[in-house]
Amino acid sequence: MRLTRLDVRRLRCLQQVDFRPAPGLNLVTGGNGAGKTSLVEAIHLLGYGRSFRGRVRDGLIRTGSPNLELYAEWLDGQGRTRRAGLRHGGSDWEARLDGAPAPSLTELCAELAVVTFEPGSHELIAGGAEHRRRFLDWALFHVEPAFLPVWRRYARALKQRNALLKRQPAPSALAPWDRELAEAGEALSRLRADYLDRLEPVLAATALEFLPELGQAGLRFLPGWRRDDSPLEDALLLARERDLALGYTSLGPHRADWRVDYVGLPGREALSRGQEKLTALACVLAQARAFAADKGEWPLVCLDDLASELDQAHRHQALASVLSSGAQVILTATEAPDDLDGALAPQKRFHVEQGQLHER
Repeated sequence: MRLTRLDVRRLRCLQQVDFRPAPGLNLVTGGNGAGKTSLVEAIHLLGYGRSFRGRVRDGLIRTGSPNLELYAEWLDGQGRTRRAGLRHGGSDWEARLDGAPAPSLTELCAELAVVTFEPGSHELIAGGAEHRRRFLDWALFHVEPAFLPVWRRYARALKQRNALLKRQPAPSALAPWDRELAEAGEALSRLRADYLDRLEPVLAATALEFLPELGQAGLRFLPGWRRDDSPLEDALLLARERDLALGYTSLGPHRADWRVDYVGLPGREALSRGQEKLTALACVLAQARAFAADKGEWPLVCLDDLASELDQAHRHQALASVLSSGAQVILTATEAPDDLDGALAPQKRFHVEQGQLHER
């Protein structure tokens, strides 16, 4: 997968940017606030349908502008040119795919696979479970065809059950929704558990590259209820009175989580901030490697402000690992790193200043 064109209009400080990246490493430099992260954010929006820096109302649309627009072209694994457009006028997203309206934003995001490591990525390890569910579901969304229908079925059932709980119904009225939620939830949890089982050896090898002092890394899945003790339908029945009192569903896959454990980290000893960042990076790269194994091509890799997150040795190691795969990489930095030469030499260099992008 290779991005060949990105046009950005009225996104944060970027009024009009036309980006034509090379197949390998693309270095984008610029001062703080110049627009480097906004360029990465535009790519992330096309791949995820959301920003990693907040919602649209948090300043995504350039101040004083009526809307933002993105247009991208890329080559897929079969060498075909694909096209996508995304527009937000303040109320909702409008998406186009290959010249026609996309059925939904989901269908657009399914076609352009992007993994991003940015200054907030340590939240994958240090933050709440929502970050880790999104990470897990992104992979399943791209590599497991059965995932999206199951996820949608579970989300619908959860919404209906929660709406019913708020009306304080007779407990027996919840039984049909318990069954529906349990059937979809069991299937969703199996998909998640199976993916983590496949990801674990990839993560173990990747984490060993960056944190050998912590020993072997493992993944532990927390499905959102005591899955080993009872089926989800039984767990929902046991929690029914509590859920009626709370007014929402207190357990199930919407509460799922996972964590990384290291054999060299005794008990529940906490990772340092630096170890959190390296673990998050290992997870992102492992996810990209697992994607490549499943799909036969690497996703587009965006590394925002890597120099501020990693020391030179780990930064060099991460770039060498990704570039040796043949992946396309977008790397941002305030200044060009001194060690980008030889196999790590950028194929193209760009500079952002006051929201304007120039190729160097």
